[in-house]
Amino acid sequence: MADVYAVFGTMLTLGIAFPGLLAGAWLLFPDNVGRARIRIAGTPWRSFFFGIGATLLMALPVAILNAMPFGLAKMMSVLLVFAAFGVATMGAAAVAAELGDRLRVHSGPSLSAAGAFLRGAVALELAAVFPIVGWFLVIPGVLLAGFGAGLFGLLRWVPRPRPATIAPRAESVPSRA
Repeated sequence: MADVYAVFGTMLTLGIAFPGLLAGAWLLFPDNVGRARIRIAGTPWRSFFFGIGATLLMALPVAILNAMPFGLAKMMSVLLVFAAFGVATMGAAAVAAELGDRLRVHSGPSLSAAGAFLRGAVALELAAVFPIVGWFLVIPGVLLAGFGAGLFGLLRWVPRPRPATIAPRAESVPSRA
């Protein structure tokens, strides 16, 4: 029975700590998270595929360093993985910020930016906890898209503003008569 309590207590602690981790990233790195949020809101699929490519490129040096028999190489491998998770955390904070702003639109003007962000972080966490769909779709999807958006934010690559589509005026359209 003690094992069940230990697992439940660990899951409860992680559930409470996750929005705090995202809020910490949002408050400590507002520029990077803001650029990642612009990227994740504007081009989510590009962020997702960039995250897949970056993960594959990151896996190569991590595997090579981890295969070396030197302790320093293995430590560098672990530091690369920690750095990747740090970037993915900034991207996940961007996803939570975007979710929070979308929730803020539906809740009224009385909700503060921090309150909306925490609601977005909790919504993201609850989506990830949902069995099967959350475990195998939401967690990997947000992790990869967040890693891609976080890298875009660190590299300062924001999407170009799209020109507004202007409908042609009636006089400028040639007639076929």
